[in-house]
Amino acid sequence: MAGNFWQSSHYLQWVLDKQDLMKERQKDLKFLTEEEYWKLQIFFANVIQALGEHLKLRQQVIATATVYFKRFYARYSLKSIDPVLMAPTCVFLASKVEEFGVVSNTRLISAATSSCFVYLQILECEFYLLELMDCCLIVYHPYRPLLQYVQDMGQEDMLLPLAWRIVNDTYRTDLCLLYPPFMIALACLHVACVVQQKDARQWFAELSVDMDKILEIIRVILKLYDQWKNFDDRKEIAAVLNKMPKPKPPPNRYVVYLFLSL
Repeated sequence: MAGNFWQSSHYLQWVLDKQDLMKERQKDLKFLTEEEYWKLQIFFANVIQALGEHLKLRQQVIATATVYFKRFYARYSLKSIDPVLMAPTCVFLASKVEEFGVVSNTRLISAATSSCFVYLQILECEFYLLELMDCCLIVYHPYRPLLQYVQDMGQEDMLLPLAWRIVNDTYRTDLCLLYPPFMIALACLHVACVVQQKDARQWFAELSVDMDKILEIIRVILKLYDQWKNFDDRKEIAAVLNKMPKPKPPPNRYVVYLFLSL
């Protein structure tokens, strides 16, 4: 049941090896510690979330935008394009791909930028994003397999809301770059079962899936929550942004100010 449909050749193109991901990240880790890089991941995921909610986008559109963002910086340094510009660009593109309807120029400018000039920068940034993605823009998320799993388990009302929130939280990690969505869905469901004290050992035992991989994902999720509870982005993020390698010309910081004022 678990696996084949969710492992299309397109998706596997973007299931990366962790060592390769860390190798690409070394340029940024000359300026930032791993913990500081992790804080930036959380911060920019929060920026995309806040921007998407401000524009009243569906959660799947926001998730797709976050995956675009992560895929770009899995291949390029933070110095290549300012993440503050890339974040609204990813939201703009995801809103079109997910058939939400193109976010109007006026709404995007008012929500994420300070001038029409920056909107033109977003259009240019979109070109580089499309080039990297090789126009493979469909993103498979854990939400659909998660829904199927909880229905199969017969515990939709009890487990789905919590497991869904855990899936949302995984976008603040590298998991969407390293594992197929069905595995992330199973890991989130497993955590929800533990929290809700639902004994699902037999159900998981009957799955044809590598449980070692599921446990790897669970450890990442638990580490996220352990670190996240001690991270006050409003107090700490300014210092991390100052250390972040910066492109030239100097970045526009309006999105950061917008997020911090929400």
